[in-house]
Amino acid sequence: MTNSKFSRREALATLAAGGALIATPLRAAAAASGATELLDRIAWQLLELEPTGATGLGVDTGVHAGLRGRLGDSSEAGIEAKRRLLTRSLADLAHLPRAELDTATLASVAVVESAFRTALDGMALPYGVATIGSWRNTPYAVIQNVGGYLDVPQLLDGEQPVKNAADAEAYLSRLAATPALLDGELARIRAARAKGLVPPDFLLDKTITALTQSLADAAKADGPLIGPLAHKTGAIPGDWTARATRLVSNGIVPALERQLAEIRIQRGLAKPEAGMLHRPDGEAWYAWGLRASTTTRRSAAEIHAMGVAQLAELNVQMDTILKGFGLTQGGVGERAIALQKQPGVGFADGDEGRKQIVAYMQGKLDAIRPRLTNAFRKPTRGNLEIRRLPLAEEPGAPAAYGGPGSIDGTVPGKVWVNLGDPSIHNRVTIPDLVFHEGIPGHVWQGEYAQKLPLLRSMLAFNAYSEGWALYAEQLADELGMYDGDPAGRLGYLMGLSWRAVRLVVDTGIHSMGWSRERALTEFIAATGLPRSNAASEIDRYCAWPGQACGYKVGQTEILAQRERAKAALGAKYDLRDFNQAVVDGGNVPLDVLAGEVTRYIAAARA
Repeated sequence: MTNSKFSRREALATLAAGGALIATPLRAAAAASGATELLDRIAWQLLELEPTGATGLGVDTGVHAGLRGRLGDSSEAGIEAKRRLLTRSLADLAHLPRAELDTATLASVAVVESAFRTALDGMALPYGVATIGSWRNTPYAVIQNVGGYLDVPQLLDGEQPVKNAADAEAYLSRLAATPALLDGELARIRAARAKGLVPPDFLLDKTITALTQSLADAAKADGPLIGPLAHKTGAIPGDWTARATRLVSNGIVPALERQLAEIRIQRGLAKPEAGMLHRPDGEAWYAWGLRASTTTRRSAAEIHAMGVAQLAELNVQMDTILKGFGLTQGGVGERAIALQKQPGVGFADGDEGRKQIVAYMQGKLDAIRPRLTNAFRKPTRGNLEIRRLPLAEEPGAPAAYGGPGSIDGTVPGKVWVNLGDPSIHNRVTIPDLVFHEGIPGHVWQGEYAQKLPLLRSMLAFNAYSEGWALYAEQLADELGMYDGDPAGRLGYLMGLSWRAVRLVVDTGIHSMGWSRERALTEFIAATGLPRSNAASEIDRYCAWPGQACGYKVGQTEILAQRERAKAALGAKYDLRDFNQAVVDGGNVPLDVLAGEVTRYIAAARA
């Protein structure tokens, strides 16, 4: 029954209200579409400046195939181009209609803004490498574990696809671009030296060794620059090897010689002081390094205290296991070293031992795969292979590191393992290493991140990614991977202690003026790692100030969020749902992670 007194004005008002209801979701959809288009445009603009990232993701195809043959600009001009892009992008993001964006899009915008602002602050520092949403920030553009002399061979061997003649030409194009990349780095380390920045003498010694090895191998037919092309073009007609040899001999070798000459000059000026406290503008650089690596504003003193407290708790658990092996005398680290020297714990020497190590790592990955349905609602593929690091990289590299492959799955993820000294690996330390680097650690989590918008796939926050990988080690324990394996569980606890003592020694080196030897002593006493392994770790912390602090800070925050979810949800809490929410939300700063967990809690309550 209608109301005969329903006026024309009322009818128009009703129609207007209905139109508003229709227009609101339309505006929201348009806003989300506009934001997505903007983020995608920024992603491709960034890949134009960092084309090797497109190859790593497997998106250098179709209209973007030209990226496959290019390298980035490592010079000051290249940094300035990135600075302009980030500044312009932040201005564009500021104009988005936030009130009309959905929560997922808002999270993506928050992630990008955080990454870009942090990178810009790093680029404002007087020297160094400030990455955009990555973990390889360093004051030294060329050092034992940083520089094109390491990155280019690894790219060409591991990620560069060569399936046809066009791909082979792209490979050659990257070889041709390498001298300019190396010379861009050279100009920056010379400029940094003019400002008083000289790395510690022990880092330069390792750098000289690594660069000398690179020079010795560069022009070899089976070396890290020419060898991969020769192998990959076996069935592709063309004089690829001869052309590659000319490019390397005439361009790359002289550029490497120029870098080595500069590093030798710096070695003549170098001193043994390890940390940033002893370098010009070092305190400011380290404060930024901690902020970039932890995505928090925690001070060095706070982080140091966190490490001391967590290390004490872990030592109690390690002591119990060691006593179970009859090891009762000496410190925890000392006894852990003794256990690793017992018969049957290590592997054979030489190439036979290297094969055994890779096989043992693979066995642990195979064993955990069937259990992952107990920890995730939607398990991903975990597409990976175990590869030895390039020989030139091994002297300055950690025991292993890993990450996902291409988005389309054609290039598998990698667990790169340092096999230069097989004695650093044993049956105590390997399990947590492969769970951290591979499954359910970096490779596993990275595959979820690759399902997000392209720009989100490109950004990796140290505290989240390393915190997740450390949390993945704990998941392996919770899934029973150490049941009946007390030695492996000791290795897991050693790994946690390793990351806790990082908080102590990283801040000790860079904020408290610790010497390399003091840091090394503290590290070995806490972890029981072999001295050769420990030395590589300490030198890494000296080269990447703050990076080592992301692990434990990130894991601690993930666990805190898990406890918050448990308390909020009670019987509705499910580990699989929590883990799925954390990986589906992607790689984020820690404050954004808290928001992701808040949304998960709200959805679980509904």
